[in-house]
Amino acid sequence: MCGITGWVAYRHDLGSERDVVDAMTETMSCRGPDARGTWFAPHVALGHRRLAVIDLPGGEQPMTTEVTSEGREITLGMVYSGEVYNYTELRDELRRRGHTFRTDSDTEVVLRAYAEWGTAFAERLNGMYALAIWDPRIETLVMVRDRMGIKPFFYYLTADGVLFGSEPKAILANPAVPAVVEADGLRELLTATKTPGRSLWAGMHEVEPGTVVTVDRSGIRASTYWRLETKEHTDDQDTSVAQVRELLDDITRRQLIADVPRCVLLSGGLDSSAITALAAGQLAEEGGKVRSFAVDFVGQEENFQATELRGTPDTPYVHDVADKVKSQHSDIVLDNAVLTDPEIRRKVIRANDAPMGGDIFNSLYLLFSAIREQSTVALSGESADEVFGGYLWFHDAEVRKRETFPWIAYAVSRRPEGHVSVLNRNILKKLDLGGHLRDRYADSVREVQRLDGESDEEWTMRKICYLHLTRFVRILLDRKDRMSMAVGLEVRVPFCDHRLVEYVYNTPWSMKTFDGKEKSLLRAATRDVLPESVAERKKSPYPQTQDPAYVDALADQVRGLLADHHSVFDLVDRKTLEPLALTPTPESRRHLEQTLSLATWLDLYHPDIKLN
Repeated sequence: MCGITGWVAYRHDLGSERDVVDAMTETMSCRGPDARGTWFAPHVALGHRRLAVIDLPGGEQPMTTEVTSEGREITLGMVYSGEVYNYTELRDELRRRGHTFRTDSDTEVVLRAYAEWGTAFAERLNGMYALAIWDPRIETLVMVRDRMGIKPFFYYLTADGVLFGSEPKAILANPAVPAVVEADGLRELLTATKTPGRSLWAGMHEVEPGTVVTVDRSGIRASTYWRLETKEHTDDQDTSVAQVRELLDDITRRQLIADVPRCVLLSGGLDSSAITALAAGQLAEEGGKVRSFAVDFVGQEENFQATELRGTPDTPYVHDVADKVKSQHSDIVLDNAVLTDPEIRRKVIRANDAPMGGDIFNSLYLLFSAIREQSTVALSGESADEVFGGYLWFHDAEVRKRETFPWIAYAVSRRPEGHVSVLNRNILKKLDLGGHLRDRYADSVREVQRLDGESDEEWTMRKICYLHLTRFVRILLDRKDRMSMAVGLEVRVPFCDHRLVEYVYNTPWSMKTFDGKEKSLLRAATRDVLPESVAERKKSPYPQTQDPAYVDALADQVRGLLADHHSVFDLVDRKTLEPLALTPTPESRRHLEQTLSLATWLDLYHPDIKLN
């Protein structure tokens, strides 16, 4: 796992821009603390920061290889972030085709795969990756992103080429790129729609998941090498359960490969517990033990109150799993002082390049920081709810009727009476977030293919599953990536293996819920390795502190902003916020977090916000 950046300029000598390229590369130092490198050739500069995971001495980047073109040797250059889990099979095939390898890294396999198959190589990769290859034979930059969008990848077109980076901060480090945010960027930020290709920053785009983007002298082109497609599911229930288990066994085995310490993230829910148990069993075959980590909060047992979303605290279930699989387990216990620390908030906002913060972001950052002291790679249960249908709103008849994104419909339906936004009303009027949501929802569902003969109920659930796998999951994957890579921890997501996603997506909803509960297929496929308590536990999302002192601390910091007449009140309505900060309640929490995140972002980035 690494951080990448680069610059292509067809009418500019980049040899004179080494300081700028170095600055762009250094913004990725958290993502790659182990090594750095840059590479220059006519029209191109590539930068890389490395987190060494496989072939520690041999995987340095940027990586180059020689190819023959019109009787002469030409050098291909590449920067690559991520992991390809089937690289050993690809290496064997390339060897049969005459390739020789000087390293044991997956990086060299990826580069030589491009040399052999051109852009069609992307279809052969199984993994999480964002990569860029400069091909001087056709003076073209080739950018590729994994199928599910696990690894972030941004680009910015210039007058004579393109800038790119793992994160916006790499591109914003180039003086040619102004830090401008326009109305469309704010709409994406405030509505949680994750429109493919869109970015908060004006002029900046994401390489869409499952896409190859090429840039040459004539311009930019994008081609899709993978999309989520509707197919008839012909396996019966027992066969489907067995196939899910077979896939999970293979995926876990592949994703445990690393030359550095590994661990699992354990929450005591079905998803992370299944991965923990499967990993424990496989490592036991090698005479090893799995390491597991969980997050908890000071006073959580005393302060915990059951809600519709969180019916039970995590810790008892975490310990049930750890005891059953005999993992080397650690609880990372956080207190309010660190959760509300302004310096932690700054690190989180800096990692996101956006005003996205709050206790979930902060606790993830702190959890990953603690894990990084002992491990470099972690396996996560992230994305199982999107794949198998785990969220409450999948099972809410009223939410399913709404012609909008179901996670938004659910949130709106649970708002307390008298709910108001703290954002400036004139800005909200200009943004027309309701219109944006309607347009984005209509665009999204047009992508979904209906199966011939599919019932109305199955069609409704197919659309809901599709929206989660192509929109909502990307929000969570981005959060996971930014918080983990900010401390140099590689987090792998077995449930995002495209083979599993494709298979389960096409199982009927009736099969996904055959036992009358959420995630029936996953439960049945892994029940034999789980404690009964976990197998029967209802879905509970990532935990949050329930200590009232947390909200009090936020309110105290917001009162400081009010006293200082901070520029955040160009975006936030002061009169609406004041009573929430003076007499805070649990319902004030989200508004206080949003205000503090916006203020921190303004202080760090000084964005030029243009709404006209």
